[in-house]
Amino acid sequence: MERNNLYPIFLKVKQLNVLIIGGGNVAEEKLTFLLKSSPDACVTMVSPMFRNGTVYLAKKGNVTLINDVYKKDYLQGQHMVVATTDVPEVNVQVYKDCRAEAKLVNVADNPPYCDFYMGGIVTKGNVKVAISTNGKSPTMAKRLRQFFEEVIPENIDDLVKNLNEYRKTIKGDFEEKVEKLNEFTKGIIENKDSEK
Repeated sequence: MERNNLYPIFLKVKQLNVLIIGGGNVAEEKLTFLLKSSPDACVTMVSPMFRNGTVYLAKKGNVTLINDVYKKDYLQGQHMVVATTDVPEVNVQVYKDCRAEAKLVNVADNPPYCDFYMGGIVTKGNVKVAISTNGKSPTMAKRLRQFFEEVIPENIDDLVKNLNEYRKTIKGDFEEKVEKLNEFTKGIIENKDSEK
């Protein structure tokens, strides 16, 4: 049976440099979702042209726009790269250049040329849920995101903050603290189940 073997992580993209190659619809979509999830992301975009929406987003965030075609030199100092051009040969070259320099790369809509996928994301305060369909169905990831946006309570951030304060007051070793927090939070799930 096939399964999703991806390892999910949450990156502090404010501390990383993200490069997007391309300036069309897909590039704008990737930038939109990146800034929606991480408004403080440090992004550079390289393209001979940019959509008006991209220029607007760049002004709102920490985004540098460079009017040029892709050159390998633009990889210098970058940690993650997203290739979104409409020229497959350029995207594959970006992938090869990134692999040669051990940089994480995503070639949009081309899973064999991806080290990572940009999945569906739900954010409510300090709580963030990431959704992956293993690159098989972005549409399903979108539907799951909508589902989680509805079922995760709006006050979840208040609960997280209160649990953080409670955690600071618990005495004992690590295992005792975990046991107390598990017992304390068990009621959250049980209450939700009893409402059905």
